[in-house]
Amino acid sequence: MADAGKLLRDLAERFWEWRVATAPDTSDDITRVERPPGWTPDWSPAAVAARREAWRGFDAELRALDLAGEPVEVRVDARLMGSALARVRWELDVLAAWRRNPCFYVDQALVSVYNLLLPPPPFTAERSASIVRVLGAIPSVLGQARENLEGHAAAPFARSAMALLDDAGERLRAAMSALAPLLESGKGSGGTGKGLLEATEAAVEALDGFNRWLGERVGSFASETAVGAEGLAFFLHRVALLPYGAERLRAMGRQEWDRAVAMEATLRHRHRDAGDPPLPADAAALVEGEAADERAVRAFYVDRGLLSQPDTLRRYRFAEMPAYLAPLAWLGVPHEIGVESRPDADAFRYVEQPRQDLPYFELAAARDPRTQIAHEGVHAQQLALSWRHPDPVRRRYYDSAANEGIAFYHEELMLQSGLFDDAPHSAVFVANAMRLRALRVEVDLALALGDLTLDRAADVLAEAVPMDRATAWEEAVFFSGNPGQGLSYQIGKLQVLDLLATAVRGQGEAFDLGAFHDRLWLEGNVPLSLQRWELLGLADHIEEADRLADGIA
Repeated sequence: MADAGKLLRDLAERFWEWRVATAPDTSDDITRVERPPGWTPDWSPAAVAARREAWRGFDAELRALDLAGEPVEVRVDARLMGSALARVRWELDVLAAWRRNPCFYVDQALVSVYNLLLPPPPFTAERSASIVRVLGAIPSVLGQARENLEGHAAAPFARSAMALLDDAGERLRAAMSALAPLLESGKGSGGTGKGLLEATEAAVEALDGFNRWLGERVGSFASETAVGAEGLAFFLHRVALLPYGAERLRAMGRQEWDRAVAMEATLRHRHRDAGDPPLPADAAALVEGEAADERAVRAFYVDRGLLSQPDTLRRYRFAEMPAYLAPLAWLGVPHEIGVESRPDADAFRYVEQPRQDLPYFELAAARDPRTQIAHEGVHAQQLALSWRHPDPVRRRYYDSAANEGIAFYHEELMLQSGLFDDAPHSAVFVANAMRLRALRVEVDLALALGDLTLDRAADVLAEAVPMDRATAWEEAVFFSGNPGQGLSYQIGKLQVLDLLATAVRGQGEAFDLGAFHDRLWLEGNVPLSLQRWELLGLADHIEEADRLADGIA
């Protein structure tokens, strides 16, 4: 009989080869994949049917594996594949954004272009050709959108898409005009700059036409956006493998909200005489300052015994926002996080000129880049380490709770460890951001269950954090269209703390915090209920997730 572990690895390899060609694009940075050569997005009815058929085949293969007697690490890998397959079913048949949410097609049309712009120059002939090809696919993608959305779209999502599309064409035109002189000529490059601009005009016309089409039909679209209790439970327990039901999650979020409010009040009182620091003179100064801060943070890890820093580990760097990217930065985090095939390539965060009216996170990073290093920089390191995992099944993204939970946990770890002792404003910001992440749990659940409208969710975020209205609106729209992602920060962090505390209790004086973090970062793509099982021999959380999943109709 064939070895189950070998069969599982073969299944995972074939699944992920298929997945990188078929996964939808989103504005999230963690979920980005490296597309195969010649790829273009395809959400035609035939392509959706082919996705569903492929899912059935992979799912049947996984269910047929005999894992009895296999070691825990093999069974963990099998559960990872189960999570990945559940996510495909979630996308196609439960959330079904491809037939309900016009914002989905803004992502499929434009984020695929945006992602190709994120790596720094040069724009080789191959890369230039990819940009022209994906740009040229936009009219086709938006034609597929009309076919798929007719009779199924939700009006609030349509209005959100229309708000995004109002100036999307002009923004795309500005970005591509700035890019055209940088493209490299070569075979298959689509006529370089000329081909790019021709494809751009066709794309702009298609975007404007899609916006008009939505405007003509929005009044007839359904009003419901919520995925509902049953759909949310599918995500929580089959995709994210969480051992908590919705009401337990709500209580956890509210308790953390109280703790964050109290912590922020204490820090504001402690630092009541400290003002905000001056902003850097310009983006170049911000980039230079971040480079020094990133080196200092890495030294801080080593000096405090918190996290190993191998010499081969890539850097996390700021870079000035290029003219070809700035008009499209609304499409996603302007963060070049890299891909599995290039684990050594530095990660980049593109930054604007420092000014007082920057959005919430950007203003904090302009004042102190370490607030950005403490979260996005952690993603860059964790992914680079996980991409080198000796077990290939664990090198990919499965769910946000592990990745975002680790990064959010790290923010408070840095606060407690003294990184921000010299920066009272940054310490207060970390606590304020804790309020935001706790509040996201409540907002995420309420949107998913239909208890909040998009407008009211944005109001809650803007008023309760507080934060700028534009960022609050972006968050509300994203979380409404991606249930479960907003709560992943806070709930993932609480799972990390549970894992840590349980390890301390079990290992006593032998517990090593640095070693714990090294393992956590390496295993950072693995849902934490599975990490608990493998590290501590405790299957209680994954068993509870299964019990809750079995209760789904």
